[in-house]
Amino acid sequence: MRHLTILTTSHCQGHAIIGAVSRGRLEAFSDGVIAILITIMVLELRVPNGSDWAAVRPVLPVFLAYVLSFVFLGIYWNNHHHTLSAITRVSGGVLWANLHLLFWLSLVPFATRWMDEADFASVPTAAYGVVLLFSAVAYSILVAVLIMVEGPDSAFSKALGRNLKSKISLGLYVIAIPLAFASPPFALALYATVALMWLIPDRRFEPSSSPQESG
Repeated sequence: MRHLTILTTSHCQGHAIIGAVSRGRLEAFSDGVIAILITIMVLELRVPNGSDWAAVRPVLPVFLAYVLSFVFLGIYWNNHHHTLSAITRVSGGVLWANLHLLFWLSLVPFATRWMDEADFASVPTAAYGVVLLFSAVAYSILVAVLIMVEGPDSAFSKALGRNLKSKISLGLYVIAIPLAFASPPFALALYATVALMWLIPDRRFEPSSSPQESG
């Protein structure tokens, strides 16, 4: 009996270690991908053709688009960190859901550059919104899979609450994408509004490092 108890304890500890290692590898891989995406964006920034403030003016819209995309990637990185810190196990479904999220985030530099080269025309601006929308949807899928793994009555699930901010974010994206065909600046303003919403700390999660869902 004592031998069986020792084996059972060792087996459980082994699963805990495997879960911790898998979670750590998942977070490290995701951090690396997001860091590369940010690096790609900054490398694509054009240097002003001159040394005075007048030379800066033409590249200012491009810089602001870069800032917006940087903020979005930073929000996802921050919320992703809090989310993975709150889970206890990782499944194959979680790995694929995480890759799905990273796929859409990997399109952010492409969409940003397209807006730049097209002078913020309607189609590229709408496409930028589509990338943001599906990134938010992918994050929601990741959280849903994590709830399935952790359990609907787990601390992870209870910490999420109603996710009202997430639903508002999705709604704003759905409005902004068709609006881009009528007024790209207004669509960009709605994208920026979502970013500002997620810059405000959600104190429900800070004390226990529980998950935040991204927009």
